[in-house]
Amino acid sequence: MSTEADIASMIQRVALRDRAALAQLYPAVSAKLFSVCLRILRNRPDAEDALQEVFIKIWQRADRFAAAGTSPVGWLVAVARNHAIDRLRSRRPASESLDEAHAIADIGRSPEAETVLKGEGRRVDRCMQELEPDRAGAVRSAYVEGLSYQELADRHSVPLNTMRTWLRRSLMKLRECLDR
Repeated sequence: MSTEADIASMIQRVALRDRAALAQLYPAVSAKLFSVCLRILRNRPDAEDALQEVFIKIWQRADRFAAAGTSPVGWLVAVARNHAIDRLRSRRPASESLDEAHAIADIGRSPEAETVLKGEGRRVDRCMQELEPDRAGAVRSAYVEGLSYQELADRHSVPLNTMRTWLRRSLMKLRECLDR
């Protein structure tokens, strides 16, 4: 199992066009990236195709990793997630008439809905600040970056069951805070 430092090193070598580094990176992270693609696309053949395209993007954009300032797995997951979402959006058929296009445009969020959504985001942020910093970081990593319990336990140097407890209790605290 590769560590975060190993994966970061592989990405940096890929940025220098090191094919051997890409060959090492693939088995180290492909299962995780495939699961991200599959979760979004909900179709195994599409997810397999998307995974191959994700590795092409990684090859082309590895030099952007250092500037991102994120964890290497988080950066890779973001590349996979964004690609899968783009692929999902491209499946939607183009509207066949201007009337249909206007009808679709009207479905967009109203200014009121946007305001409510932003308010909800602020409430979540406020509630996240009530959590201990390491717990809040674990919640973000689990639900934004898509890290597994084991990856989080390794990152925070705690036993696996402790990480499960952290996340469960943190989610309960968030729910309480949001219900107020």
